Amino acid sequence: MIDQATIQKIFDAADIYEVVSDFVSLKKRGVNYLGLCPFHNEKTGSFTVSPAKGIYKCFGCGKGGNAVNFIMEHEQMSYVEALKYLAEKYHIPVEEKELTPEQRREQTERESMLIVSAYANEYFQYQLWNTDEGRSVGLGYLRQRGISDEMIRKFGLGYNPEAWGAFTKAAQEKGYKQEFLVKTGLTIENDRGLFDRFRARVMFPVQDLAGKVIAFGGRTMTTDKKISKYLNSPESEIYHKSKTLYGIFFAKKSIVQQDRCILVEGYTDVISFHAKGIENVVASSGTSLTIEQIRLIRRLTPNVTIIYDGDAAGIKASLRGIDLVLEEGLNVRVLLLPDGEDPDSFARSHTPHDLADFIANNETDFINFKTKLLLGSAGDDPVERARLITDIVRSIAKIPDNIVRSVYVRETAHQLDVEERVLYTEIAKVRLKNEEQPVKNSASAVPEIQITPTPVRGATPCDLEESVLVRYLLLFGNNELYEEEHNGFMRSVSVGEFIVRELAEDDLELLNPLFRVIQTEYQQQYESPSFIPARYFIAHPDIKISTVAANILSEPYELSKIWYKMDNYVETEQMKLAELLPKILDNYKMRRVEMLSRDIDNRILESQNNPDPQQIMELLRRKNAINTIRRKLNEKLGRTGIH
Repeated sequence: MIDQATIQKIFDAADIYEVVSDFVSLKKRGVNYLGLCPFHNEKTGSFTVSPAKGIYKCFGCGKGGNAVNFIMEHEQMSYVEALKYLAEKYHIPVEEKELTPEQRREQTERESMLIVSAYANEYFQYQLWNTDEGRSVGLGYLRQRGISDEMIRKFGLGYNPEAWGAFTKAAQEKGYKQEFLVKTGLTIENDRGLFDRFRARVMFPVQDLAGKVIAFGGRTMTTDKKISKYLNSPESEIYHKSKTLYGIFFAKKSIVQQDRCILVEGYTDVISFHAKGIENVVASSGTSLTIEQIRLIRRLTPNVTIIYDGDAAGIKASLRGIDLVLEEGLNVRVLLLPDGEDPDSFARSHTPHDLADFIANNETDFINFKTKLLLGSAGDDPVERARLITDIVRSIAKIPDNIVRSVYVRETAHQLDVEERVLYTEIAKVRLKNEEQPVKNSASAVPEIQITPTPVRGATPCDLEESVLVRYLLLFGNNELYEEEHNGFMRSVSVGEFIVRELAEDDLELLNPLFRVIQTEYQQQYESPSFIPARYFIAHPDIKISTVAANILSEPYELSKIWYKMDNYVETEQMKLAELLPKILDNYKMRRVEMLSRDIDNRILESQNNPDPQQIMELLRRKNAINTIRRKLNEKLGRTGIH
């Protein structure tokens, strides 16, 4: 659907560091960048991004590839969707053919639901700005709340009319299917027919990390007390509340830059902070923090500040959930607002400078905050103080880092006037109990996902040797190996040409099917002056090929497996290509010869059960030919270079 020239422009423009850093906090490590893998749960970063090679690779779960692969995997997009995403990011125009009815029917359910949600977002915004009801009711309410037009447009706020099925009718007239209107939760179907879920409500679109609208929150504009003030989209194929944070798309860049995430409760809290220039803010949308939300934050930063209003009862109710944050290894700080204030009202009543100063000067670490809060309610009651100590110990025991735990033990012992030894003993008991009794029966427990990487090797007996050859094609394919005389002139022979010629001379195709594709396409492309092997295969449209290329280019390579056994210690691989490559090829050919020899031996044994003199003679002839080749290869393997 997208022409090849445009695809190449997208690959050329897509900077792997820029693409990945939109979703993962990356720290520079030498020439590469390191972060926490977004594809599996880990607390020590093993996710590497190489700008020079244009690839990412996780050495924990094995995921790897180029910028397009990353968007496909992370955002669960198709190849074309990922290309469009990157084209939009880098302002590359994409022209594509109109979908046929058959192609439209083949669109996935997820894609269709995202399309419906995008249309709904446009519809609600149009209603807010361009209809009498929208302007008077919806826009009037938002401006009354102190939300500027700039913020209304930035967050895509809208309005759905009071009419029973205005949106549903408009969507169906535009050709959107009832099936997906219902599955997104925008439309409700019952015995009375179809009607809008959100009626007479100001609409807050909820976006995922990539900026796609996946759900809505609606604030009622009616005074009927029987109607919920806020109504949210139901769970669906595209929306999982426990995995979503409101405002994450608008906050992710600032979170990475500030290396801190500020967590509030509601939609307007986020918007009011953005209006004051503080953009590293997200909301849990009124739910207790979940493991998935915490891990979403942790991919961007290990530092979280949670802002509470002055409701002490509400704070105590949420303390247990914050223990999950500690357990995931995040550094949690807490900010308590003055009585009667919430993040929305407090942000609106302060200047940007005063708001930033208040946060910096009043936030405190979670353990100290919790200790002081519970200590105040325990008073001098020894039983209550004992319960308090037990509660604090449970929280400290959640912290995975030994050093951080020890710091909190020291501070807590001082505050509670308890010996550190007592706290350490209790913490050890809690941690031992947790290890002995896994949380498998807990409803809130989420098991860590075990990911098995797609193997690059192991498909054939020669995968190790073949992966070495493919690696040389990708890394050094255009390097000059030696010069030879041709028609009276000296010409350069590249590494790639040498490998291609050597394999073709013996009519050898690589056994691994993915490596064989690389061999075939390399042979077709290597004479082109613009052919850059690594770039070509990293940007390959076949995801399996680009992933294999990324894996081979990113893996730490152990030369010993191939030539330590030949008593050749190689300090600089590239400098020794003329010496190494012929030996690698001859070793590979020897492996193939040995495989052929074993195959013929087995066939000779099988033929004895059903004697056919002509067949046996043919097998013996081939056996002799193979033995001759083996002798020649053994002689060649004694050489030290190309002359």
